Amino acid sequence: MTAHLTNAAAHPDESRDPGTASTRERDLGCSSNSEQGDTPALDPDFRRDERGKGGASTRKFAALALLVGGALIAIQAAWIPAKAQVAQVLMEGAWETQVATGKATRPWPWADFTPAARLSFPSLGRDVLAVSDAGGEGMAFGPIQMAAAVAPGERGVAVFAAHRDTHFAFLGELEVGDEVVVQTSDGARAFRVTGSEVVNWDRSGIVAHDGGRPRIALTTCWPLDAKTPGPMRFVVWAEAV
Repeated sequence: MTAHLTNAAAHPDESRDPGTASTRERDLGCSSNSEQGDTPALDPDFRRDERGKGGASTRKFAALALLVGGALIAIQAAWIPAKAQVAQVLMEGAWETQVATGKATRPWPWADFTPAARLSFPSLGRDVLAVSDAGGEGMAFGPIQMAAAVAPGERGVAVFAAHRDTHFAFLGELEVGDEVVVQTSDGARAFRVTGSEVVNWDRSGIVAHDGGRPRIALTTCWPLDAKTPGPMRFVVWAEAV
């Protein structure tokens, strides 16, 4: 049976996590116009009082609102990558237990996923633990190994999808010829990057069960530096060595 992965990546940003349009992606705007309004035009003394009392209060309130709003945006922006890193630390313990026992292990009791594979990128000095495709907020904690695709190393295409601003933030740095090592409970398999492309989310061109030689597709949202969701996806292809 052939499965077409037309949604190679969830709408990040869809995590973003954690994969949807988040508070840090919205603009904050505050304005104050204390010098104009319904003030009587023939009463300069009244207008002077408003500037000295109510106008000053309005400006102070606007400044405070702007300060608080900016702080909240900064906290939100810092929280998302921090959560992604903490999750990877917790999953490391679950991964070690899983490799040692052969039993799927949740990184924390209420998690709806388990570690699925370790992706290593020797040329970049990076590695990341991917999670099983169990739905929910899994992509906030690591790349998702798409359940509809084949397992890494099997004939066809194994697919991993992650957010562009966390676990796949470096995806654009990969070059043709770079190695990607995928370790699962069945062992490790090396793949070689053959190219990359930008595609529409519903026309990814990924046919997982095509019976071809083992390949992997690493996918995230495009443009890589954008802060808002969009329909385009960036796909890196690699073939088994």
